[in-house]
Amino acid sequence: METVLVVLFDNVQSLDVTGPVEVFNGAELHRPGTYRIRTASPDGAPVRTSSGLTLVPDHAFADAPPAHTLLVPGGAGTRRPDERVVAWLREHGPRAGRLVSVCSGALLLAAAGLLDGHRATSHWSVCEKLAREYPGVEVDPDPIYIRDGRLATSAGVTSGIDLALALVEEDLDREVALSVARHLVVFLRRPGNQAQFSAQLAAQTAQREPLREVQQWITEHPGADLSVETLAARARLSPRHFARAFQTETGMTPGRYVDRVRLEHARRLLEDTADGVEEISRACGYGTPEAMRRSFVRTLGAAPAEYRRRFRPATTH
Repeated sequence: METVLVVLFDNVQSLDVTGPVEVFNGAELHRPGTYRIRTASPDGAPVRTSSGLTLVPDHAFADAPPAHTLLVPGGAGTRRPDERVVAWLREHGPRAGRLVSVCSGALLLAAAGLLDGHRATSHWSVCEKLAREYPGVEVDPDPIYIRDGRLATSAGVTSGIDLALALVEEDLDREVALSVARHLVVFLRRPGNQAQFSAQLAAQTAQREPLREVQQWITEHPGADLSVETLAARARLSPRHFARAFQTETGMTPGRYVDRVRLEHARRLLEDTADGVEEISRACGYGTPEAMRRSFVRTLGAAPAEYRRRFRPATTH
């Protein structure tokens, strides 16, 4: 039985705690004797989450059991971290078999010196702070989670569930992880390298309704003619005016937005279907498999076929 110890502190993000805990608990219910889940706060006192919930820990740090998986959640409480938490992590983190952070919990691991020399991620809103204040950490703001040896860091809230499912699959097997995912009604298919942002989230939502409608239309029709001229006509603007207004209101050129939408759609089809690369390239508006290959290599560092081999899960019967 492996102990999963969750660190609690005031203003912790409740979902950063409960999401992974539900995954590990689900695995324990599916295969009893696998995980023992415990929580600990600096003095053993209840903590109040950022959403107002109160969590009662099992232990104070002083009597917390040794952890195979030491899980550090994020939340508003990481902005001005409790020095007792940082000091305890500095001492006990190296003893854990596996260090895991969710969201801005990476800031606590970094403050304890546990991320130096390692690649890590966090919630997109704190990655700049993480990189600036801890230059010894190789911060990658894009993936939803990163594994680097015994260290595992994840982005915001729900990505902690994705990471926990990946850890359960590693510890036990895919059948258990799939069973837990089905029970929680979440995907088991999100690989760690999946970007935190969809194209729609990466760009700002335009203020003017015609531009918002164009954004939505691009998302729903990635295989269509998405030239500036065609999109401008849909917005009832001149191409020059449209391109300037789109970038001003979304922070992204029309071409860049179209590229991200097409790449995102192609990735989903590679992960979720058995469609051929040529068929997918047409469906996503690339025109030719070579154009799609160039986009994948430029952005993801892997050709479509290689991407599918790496990140499409095996079929489970």
